[in-house]
This record gives sequence, structure tokens and C-alpha cells, in this order.
Amino acid sequence: MKLRLAHLYPKLMNIYGDRGNIMCFERRCRGREIEFELDELSIGDAFDPGAYDLVFIGGAQDAEQRRVVDDLRDVKGEALQEYVERDGVLLAVCGGYQLMGAYYRSADGGELPGVGLLDLWTEHPGPDAKRFIGNVVIEWEGETLVGFENHGGRTHLGPRARPLGSVVTGFGNNGDDGGEGAVCRNVYGTYLHGSLLPKNPRFADHLLALALAGENGDVRLAPLDDMVEEQAHAEALRLATRRSIIRR
Repeated sequence: MKLRLAHLYPKLMNIYGDRGNIMCFERRCRGREIEFELDELSIGDAFDPGAYDLVFIGGAQDAEQRRVVDDLRDVKGEALQEYVERDGVLLAVCGGYQLMGAYYRSADGGELPGVGLLDLWTEHPGPDAKRFIGNVVIEWEGETLVGFENHGGRTHLGPRARPLGSVVTGFGNNGDDGGEGAVCRNVYGTYLHGSLLPKNPRFADHLLALALAGENGDVRLAPLDDMVEEQAHAEALRLATRRSIIRR
């Protein structure tokens, strides 16, 4: 088997170790003797909707989001829509997550149009609003996902999206409705940095199995030795939970 992965804007949309997610995908493929092929696509590079099994876009500050937004919508947007309609798998983190929606309105009131792959919108309440910063734990399909969030925008989901998970500790999408992240078809968005996937190997394998199924049918991934990853998950969970108790 082969996994063909496209990393969008790797130099511009890469904060809090988001590139570690790419390294995690590669390691988990290599450990199973699955061929791993990576293309890094930046501004001006065309996106071929039939060339990839998995797409990743990371987070960035507002300045970098402004730099990529026109390219994302006008150069890659139509092809990304086609990719999603073919049930292609996409993972978007933080700033990339916000740009997958209808729009992101920044603290200064400027509006960045999104590519519309997720039924959501994001609005920053203003420069005096509290930022959502800290360790996060969410419930996801009977398990926990751990990570770190740092965002001022409040994301709200429309009827065609469902939350990735429910907040146990942290703020999540908007600090009010208890949801974190969003899922539409095989598009997954989240605010979880840290990097997300190395500390959440089951979620990484969930995405890998979905991506590989497009060319190979139902895929059963062989288990890996995840002792280090599980220890990192447990420590992040302990730290987030302990700090939550102290704040109360």
C-alpha cells in the first residue's frame, strides 16, 4: 500500500509543532511497510484532487492566514471541493481549521473568506476578549484526545457539521457549547496543537485507515509499539486534569 499525502503551506501554516503530525503519519506508515509519499504545496501550486489520499493544513497567526487565503480559495479551492466530494480525508488544525469554514472574522473586524469545506464560521470578539489558551482534553468515540489550544476566534458549527468531540478540560470551539473541532464527511478540523497526532496514536490510525481505504477497501492496520506515545498521552491527560482541578 501507499499513502499519498499533501501538506498545504508547510512554511506558512506551521505553529506549535504542527509539522509533527506529518512526521507521525510517516512513522506509522513506515512501521507497517506502507509506502509514504509527501508533496508540500505552497502558494501558486496547483492541487490535483486525484493525486492524494490525505491532506493536512496546520495553524498560523492571522498574518500568515491572510497570505494564504486567496490562494486557498482561488487556486486550490475548487479542486479541494472535488477531493472532498470523492471522500478524500483532510485534517486541519487551528488557523487551517478556521479557513476550512465559511469565514474567519479577526479581532480588527477584517474578514477572511474560507474555502467552505466545513459548515462553520469563526469570529473573534475583539482585541480585549480573552484568548483561549491551555491544555485540552476531549472525549472522542469513547476515548480521549489531548492537546494544546491558543486561539481568540470563536467557532460555531452549522447543521451539516458535528463536533469532533466533547470538551472535558479546556475551551474548545467557543467556550460555550462544549464542542471541540468539527467533522463533515472525511474533513476533520480541530484547535488541538501540540503536536496532536503523536500523543493521540489511535486518532492518527483512524485517519490513516480512512485515507488508505480509498484505494484499498477496508484496511486493518497492524498494531505498533505505542508505549512512548501512550506515555505522552497519559502525561498530557494528567497535567490537563490536574490544572483543571487547581483552577476550580
